[in-house]
Amino acid sequence: MSALEELITKAKALQAEGHTPGQISDELGLSMETVTWLLTQPKGMEAPKDVHIDWTAVGSHGTLLDDMAMMMLKRFLYLAEGGGVRSAGDLLDTVVGIVPSGVPLATLIAAEEGLKLAVYLPAKHSRSETPTGSLAGTFSTITGQRCIVIDDVVTTGTTLSETLQFLRRHGATPVAVWSLFDKRGVREVDGVPVHSLFAISRLG
Repeated sequence: MSALEELITKAKALQAEGHTPGQISDELGLSMETVTWLLTQPKGMEAPKDVHIDWTAVGSHGTLLDDMAMMMLKRFLYLAEGGGVRSAGDLLDTVVGIVPSGVPLATLIAAEEGLKLAVYLPAKHSRSETPTGSLAGTFSTITGQRCIVIDDVVTTGTTLSETLQFLRRHGATPVAVWSLFDKRGVREVDGVPVHSLFAISRLG
């Protein structure tokens, strides 16, 4: 079975389990356009040019996941060192994890730095007729908070832009975005700097 056939099988299996296309997009680290193609495969239409990132080998082990979270934190502190910043708490109040994969990373970073934790549920996870994003009520509020936003993969930047707009509408100040992988090569989203551990580049 080819890699593409495996992705089609995975996408259809997730759909059969009740996942929305948005959830499948997050689960597989693919754009919505690619997920739609995987689920429908319209005749005459080529598969979108996308990159699948499978980091299950790290994400499925707590210790390795913690190592990745600490790498994200250390990279940020290294970049901020020139400004006399010695801890994330010098610049931040709250770590905002984007559901699903940003949440464990955000939790580990918040615990390490003694910061508050907020959890953002993107609109694409909503099943209502008018999908909207929201904060999980069990965790921190964000009004008046300086926030860092955590996600695993920057795919199109749509979810990040939505998250940043939500934070600003609710009185928070987004300071930066941290991700593991950047598939777009972005330096900023809506004026907020993006710091990724790995950038994915397509040649040709």
